[in-house]
Amino acid sequence: MDIKTRIKLLNGMDVWHTQAIDECLPSILLTDGPHGVRKQYNDSDNLGINNSIPATLFPSLTNLSCTFNEELAYFMGDALGKECKSLGVNVLLGPGINIKRNALCGRNFEYLSEDPYLSGTLAAKYIEGLQSNNVAASLKHFACNNQETYRYNINTIVDERALKEIYLKNFQLALAAKPKTVMCSYNKLNNILVSENKYLLDDILRKEFKYPGVIISDWGAVSNPVESLKATLDLQMPATYGYTYKKIKQAYKKGKLDKETIINSSNRIIKLINELKDKKIENFDRDYVEEIARKVATESIVLLKNEDNILPFNTNEKILVVGEFASNPRCQGGGSSFVNCYHKYTLLTEIDKFTRNYKYLQGYSLDNPYLDDKLTYDVINEAQNYDKVLIMTGLPDTYEIEGIDRKDFNIPSSHLKLIEEVRKINKNIVVCLYTGSAVKMPFIDQVKGIVNCHLLGFDSGTPLLNVLFGRVSPSGRLPYTNPKEIFDDITSKNFANSNNAVYYLESIYVGYRYFETFNKEILFPFGYGLSYANITYSNLEVDKDVINKDELITVKVKVKNNSNIKASEVVMLFIQNNKSSVYKPLRELRKYTKVSLNPYEEKEVTFSLDYFDFSYYDINLKRFHVDKGIYKVQICKNAKEVLLEKEIQRLENDKDFVKHPFSNYFNVDNVTIEDFQKLFTFKLPPLNLKKKRPFSLDNNLEDIKDTFLGKIICKMIFKETKKLYKEKDKNWVINYINNTIMQTPLRTIAMMSNQKISLFKMQAIVDFINFRIFKGFINLIRG
Repeated sequence: MDIKTRIKLLNGMDVWHTQAIDECLPSILLTDGPHGVRKQYNDSDNLGINNSIPATLFPSLTNLSCTFNEELAYFMGDALGKECKSLGVNVLLGPGINIKRNALCGRNFEYLSEDPYLSGTLAAKYIEGLQSNNVAASLKHFACNNQETYRYNINTIVDERALKEIYLKNFQLALAAKPKTVMCSYNKLNNILVSENKYLLDDILRKEFKYPGVIISDWGAVSNPVESLKATLDLQMPATYGYTYKKIKQAYKKGKLDKETIINSSNRIIKLINELKDKKIENFDRDYVEEIARKVATESIVLLKNEDNILPFNTNEKILVVGEFASNPRCQGGGSSFVNCYHKYTLLTEIDKFTRNYKYLQGYSLDNPYLDDKLTYDVINEAQNYDKVLIMTGLPDTYEIEGIDRKDFNIPSSHLKLIEEVRKINKNIVVCLYTGSAVKMPFIDQVKGIVNCHLLGFDSGTPLLNVLFGRVSPSGRLPYTNPKEIFDDITSKNFANSNNAVYYLESIYVGYRYFETFNKEILFPFGYGLSYANITYSNLEVDKDVINKDELITVKVKVKNNSNIKASEVVMLFIQNNKSSVYKPLRELRKYTKVSLNPYEEKEVTFSLDYFDFSYYDINLKRFHVDKGIYKVQICKNAKEVLLEKEIQRLENDKDFVKHPFSNYFNVDNVTIEDFQKLFTFKLPPLNLKKKRPFSLDNNLEDIKDTFLGKIICKMIFKETKKLYKEKDKNWVINYINNTIMQTPLRTIAMMSNQKISLFKMQAIVDFINFRIFKGFINLIRG
């Protein structure tokens, strides 16, 4: 294959396909996921403006992580792979495993957990299941893409230890499943755009993690195709219709890009296409796929409160069902992962299979954020006539969506007020929450039962009803910490509140690593979840009392169901860290499993630990290390509640270990920017910048909006975008434009415009804004 043909392969053919080279190398199709196949009817529709082909909507990845079930993660991936094959999809863009750093991230529903071990191990099984169908996974977004505000160019500043222990460990674990592609994120990492970050993509992903597969860009993430190629990014998406080809060809001709780099990347793409090019459409069993989705949903439901055993419901009890979510549930998040449901079931469509002894009242309107007096009155007037009231509430669609971070920690005030009013009439209230992440719960002392459904997928009825009526004992656990207030989370001080850089000032203290280490008051800890069964633990055995490098440690514990109902239990093993000169979290999740227990059944659970399960990343040694001291192997109900524990110790340090000086990170609440600066060899960039000329394609619309041409462009885009939505959505659309499109780089707008404006023409506009008139005309001609 000649070099020109190889260069063509490095950019997509259109929005969703790779380049085809004659008959020998056909194009392959990539589509969005990760909790359903979003194959657009129109191959040029990358924004999802038009409809996609109906497909099975699985529960969100938050739900999958609530199951703590690796086997189920495999089956979910397998079921998705089967549906991909039926639709001719070669690469599914998922799973997303970015760390849930802060509860307000608008895309948290699409990510697994705040814990890298849980995220990485579940993702690995999901990938194995998906790729067993010869459908490639795309592990994303590599890396440190933990907010949506200014996501295209925010400069994420992370210290080396936090990077290795928290934000890359999940990817390292997931890579064990050998995903055929990895997708790079939009943001900068420590001053360098990830799409051209050689340290991240080549030094770490390729060399340290030994990843041999294709690295693809997130759509519109590439600024400089040549620098990205040098960093070993292989496939730039979507198509730039000649721009990328010209830039790479020009660099090659001038000797700024060597032939070997082009050959290596194109060979990886050729290998991927050859492995996936069989486009034989295979029928699949939809009933089987939907049953897997239902099983994920059922096992993911988390029982948070059950005062006076208000649950499960009895079919003889009169139940008042309140809330529009009962008839129109929030079943998925918004953005690129949005799936056109093939089937859709709700609590109201399915409840007659469980009881006829109920009445439904709307209670509130999802289209109206304010309390509706008429709807509220109807509920208050009826509440006294029922044994129990089931209130369906949570976050509406527009609260959690790709491109926008949540502005606050609350569910709608009208929902909260409704709960308050019902409480005055009937104290037997169960609240069911539909959320993609943690929320504030001011009603926690006003109600007797709380069930977090998260986002259940196509069937929001049967899985929930099975739990509510006791046909299934709840077994979901929270994969994140739920704080009382959002500013109880240390990361909130440095989240989505700057336009240039975000400092991960908390370092390794993310989620429960912060809350438990510093004994902070919270609403619910990581791993929390109740059961209808009485489960007990006993006989913890650890077969060694010393940690050695090349020896495995076997841990055994007995788990017993002391009830007359079948139940599943998540067994979690944490390691409590030693007292050391190195700052560390109090405890960290190292193993987990889920066991099914028949009535009164007892099982022995076995875990295997190795040296690295006790380790931290040593910035002096540049590797993971276990320093001497006493550790504890702990079997926990959740990150806060230790059930059983045994001591184990490391007798000596490695010879090259250097004792660390006392660090202010032993009291992270008092860490300053000056303390944070000491973790870096470069000067910290400013958090905020006033962007001014000269502008480039990397600048956002927001940066140029006050220039003459910028005003015209913004007005045109605003006008065109409004045409895509209904009048009732007008206010939301204005907010969406201001928070997404205005924060989008000019290069990305051009790439996403479906050739309405080429990158050369956009460059010409930038030239004119910079008063470089002659250069602008040259780029107009090129365009």
